[in-house]
Amino acid sequence: MPIQVGDTAPDFSLPAVKGEEKLTFKLSDYRGKQNVVIAFYPMDWTPVCSTQIPTYQSNLDKFSGLNAQIVAISTDSVPSHIAWQQKSIGTVSFPIASDFFPHGEVAKKYGVLMEGGPIAGVNNRAVFVVDKQGKIAFAKVYEILHQPDPAEVFAVLQTL
Repeated sequence: MPIQVGDTAPDFSLPAVKGEEKLTFKLSDYRGKQNVVIAFYPMDWTPVCSTQIPTYQSNLDKFSGLNAQIVAISTDSVPSHIAWQQKSIGTVSFPIASDFFPHGEVAKKYGVLMEGGPIAGVNNRAVFVVDKQGKIAFAKVYEILHQPDPAEVFAVLQTL
């Protein structure tokens, strides 16, 4: 079961890329400083994900204006994230993190790793907003073929 609004967000540290720049994204680095939007998506190279991530990129100024850092997370590898940007979605200037090893560890902490069915081992499409105090302010799991509406997240961020 996914974590719920009011829960303390599980901390994590994951390898990530911003464009081709390799970095480490650590949730606790933002505590007391910025809200964090965690966007779990199933897989690089898939149609809905290839629309979802560029949508966040095109709304980056709005996220920044609401004092929010966005991070996208999938169980794909860092090299896959880099190649996906180079060959498909264009450069993304926010972190895309890799929950590749240990496989799906962060998705498990957030209750969104699919552990059965035809696409076991990838995470559900889900969005969490973590406030500056480290609490979950928004939590929603989406149908796998449904792209999240950023307006839902903006509405929550405006209240924080």
